Amino acid sequence: MEPSQDEPLVLRGKILTFKNNKLDYEYWEKGVLLIEKGFISQVGNHTDINYPQNSKVIDFGQDLIVPGFIDGHVHYPQMSVIGSYGKKLIDWLNDYTYPEEIKFSSYDYAQSVARLFLSETLKNGYTTSSTFCTVHPGSVDALFYEAQRIEMRVIAGKVLMDRHAPDSLLDTAQESFDDSQELINKWHNNGRGLYAVTPRFAPTSTPDQLEVAGALFSDNDNVYLQSHVSEQLDEVDWVADLFPESSSYLDVYNSFSLLGKRALYGHGIYFSESDIEIASATDTTIIHCPTSNLFLGSGLFQYEKLKDAGIRLGLGTDIGGGTSLSPFATMKAAYEIAQFNNYSLSPLESFYRLTFGGAHALHLENKIGQIKPGFEADLTIIDLSSTDIIKNRMRDVEDLSEMLFTQIMLADDRAIRATFVNGKLVYEK
Repeated sequence: MEPSQDEPLVLRGKILTFKNNKLDYEYWEKGVLLIEKGFISQVGNHTDINYPQNSKVIDFGQDLIVPGFIDGHVHYPQMSVIGSYGKKLIDWLNDYTYPEEIKFSSYDYAQSVARLFLSETLKNGYTTSSTFCTVHPGSVDALFYEAQRIEMRVIAGKVLMDRHAPDSLLDTAQESFDDSQELINKWHNNGRGLYAVTPRFAPTSTPDQLEVAGALFSDNDNVYLQSHVSEQLDEVDWVADLFPESSSYLDVYNSFSLLGKRALYGHGIYFSESDIEIASATDTTIIHCPTSNLFLGSGLFQYEKLKDAGIRLGLGTDIGGGTSLSPFATMKAAYEIAQFNNYSLSPLESFYRLTFGGAHALHLENKIGQIKPGFEADLTIIDLSSTDIIKNRMRDVEDLSEMLFTQIMLADDRAIRATFVNGKLVYEK
């Protein structure tokens, strides 16, 4: 039976949390944390924490408690096209994505997919997602409503798209403004909901619509903006043809005031030195989507170069171009891509990117991403011996780093023992 939000909740287990962007962390082999009214109020060694006598205690033993994972780029309407035969990006959109998104004109259909998406997200230990909806306002309502029911933090928005897509998925610049503004008024900062102005990507928006997106982003306090940039070479060339006056794909967005704090761009594979400088100078976030990049043959993300430039970086599953909602699959693919670029992505850095680093990427590092007094109690509990092969491998593990790497390489959703959102148990294996 899950505790009420007014009942103090104590969780015991191994506890790992990062403290800053230098990968400094705290780790308690026998840790305890106290949750009160949805917030973490105490954390530390089991001998150092005093908690109220009426607390409900859950002992996770040798399981690892970490801040809830953060998915910086995902498409909830694409749940039904995961694993569709991989072609190049534009073919994949035309053959699979657009036909599926047409179905979201039905609110009931959108609601059913939203429920599936959130359920699978929690099953994989994600407690915050930044997700695209479709062009239909009802697809946004359905997602926010379902997330609000379980008090889950989501960033989401209606897709803006007025060209180069099926007619039934197109809006106009004016319609996109009117619909988006109404949705912002309805959902932004409503509970834990946050709104993102969402032009799909530059080729599917006219200059008029990109101007509208820039106005929405600038004129509404603290809203987000999300889109795609420099994912595939053919796409980069297409953008150059459509916007010949811009020096690069990223510069297109810059010219329409679509970069800056809380601007989140998926991919960013083909960045020049100038692009890297622009992203850094504007404090624009880039979300690395490794399983998608491999599946669609997009290219190898320049993780080290963007990191060294001080760019905010997150990790995204990018369902359904991505092939898995598993955080372990995402970290594993990011590690493998970094290997090709002669950078060793450590297991500690990988877990940082999905927790504190993910929160930093979304400008939420003062609310989520840490196990720290005053932070929202979004937590993921990992069974460190979830399969026989992992249990066998863990017998020889000698330190924290090796323990985490074993999970990255070998674990899947069976490793998620439980997920807590806003202090409530919302998933248990």
